Amino acid sequence: MTLAAALAAAVGPEHVLIDRDLRASFETDWTGRFTGTARAVVRPASTGQVARVLAACAEAGVPVVVQGGNTGLVGGGVPGPDPAGDPPILLVTTRLTELCAVSPAARQVTAGAGVRLAALAAHARSAGLDFGVDLAARDSATVGGMVATNAGGIKVLRHGSMREQVAGVEAALADGRVISRLDGLAKDSTGYDLGHLLAGSEGTLAVITRLRLRLVAREDGRAVAFVAVRDTAAAVGLLAALRARLAGISAAELCFDAGLTLVGRHLGVPVPLAGTGGAYVLIEVAAQADPLDDLLAALQACDQVIDATVASSATERARLWQLREAHTEAISVAGLPVKLDVSVPAGRLAELVGALPEAVAVAAPAAQLVVFGHLAEANLHVNILQADAGEVTSAVLALVAGLGGSISSEHGIGRAKARYLGLSRSQAEIELMRAVKAAFDPLGLLNPGVLFPVPPRA
Repeated sequence: MTLAAALAAAVGPEHVLIDRDLRASFETDWTGRFTGTARAVVRPASTGQVARVLAACAEAGVPVVVQGGNTGLVGGGVPGPDPAGDPPILLVTTRLTELCAVSPAARQVTAGAGVRLAALAAHARSAGLDFGVDLAARDSATVGGMVATNAGGIKVLRHGSMREQVAGVEAALADGRVISRLDGLAKDSTGYDLGHLLAGSEGTLAVITRLRLRLVAREDGRAVAFVAVRDTAAAVGLLAALRARLAGISAAELCFDAGLTLVGRHLGVPVPLAGTGGAYVLIEVAAQADPLDDLLAALQACDQVIDATVASSATERARLWQLREAHTEAISVAGLPVKLDVSVPAGRLAELVGALPEAVAVAAPAAQLVVFGHLAEANLHVNILQADAGEVTSAVLALVAGLGGSISSEHGIGRAKARYLGLSRSQAEIELMRAVKAAFDPLGLLNPGVLFPVPPRA
């Protein structure tokens, strides 16, 4: 049986897309920077179908690229350039949409890897609970892809990243075998936690098909403030002062005038406090009851505050959040950016923000720099317009590494940063990671070129 016939038998011929026009939307990532050619796009609807697809590809010796909602920013979910003319199968998980009943006692739910974040959150809320991770791409991002990249988002301060939400995993290995641990046990000390090993593995070890996910208490009381401060150091100090006074801070986001100007222009709205500070912090507090008075009192006690606007209704809260969440869209409208996701120790965040303009200007004098990010994690999203990707990437990542930071805080390494992995990981760590990869995927068929550079051909 040919590979095409085996794939059609596994998932149905209507879910094997071979025509170039049908493949096209899957072969280019959201940023438009990464694109390649797939042999076929295959859309399985169950763990069994995923396993059969992988077994067929392993038998044929054909590589497999795994894609969820295609919202990644480092090229990890699309085929890479292959000058040898051996395109991979692109396995898309968006039909893995099983969503089981919530367990209120365990505060857990089992979900297919293709379930969208927004659908999962709505499902949890309908049961009186909530999901602990949120991000701007909630309507498109899938939970499998979010675990595979260990996505963070805007609630890491309160609930942690995706790895912390995982209570169990089902996945298909490169040869078609399936591992499944979906019992959601609160305690289990029976050896290696293979499920958590898959979190952050970027599809290089196995294909996640189902997840047992932890849920959190639903907190309908919300208060949001948009605060102008003197500079990044003052923003760091403000958050420390607020955390000492408020137990329910669920988000702390950092913005600057350059990004806010693009957002205001893109949305056609005025930006509150524009030009009054050197940096701006969006703070959200969540609680069972309305926390607005507590937030106001805490802000009044913080001498870092130059000025602030506080939302008193759901509509106003959404308006303030739009100032932060529209950054990515507004930047993309302005041009095709080089997008870098980095973090440093909290005490060095101000140093990083201060050094970035010069580092970028040296590498790309005509470039436009737009920075925003997650304040509590000292995680910056660095966007550079009108620049050569290679030169500015090298300059920014070298700066971050010199400050003791990570070259990828929450988006993964993907293809974009594979050759820079040594800036954040020692040679011993990389050798150990490669050994783990070889144990899971000895033929090297899963997401070649992602996380690790593709070895030179003989």
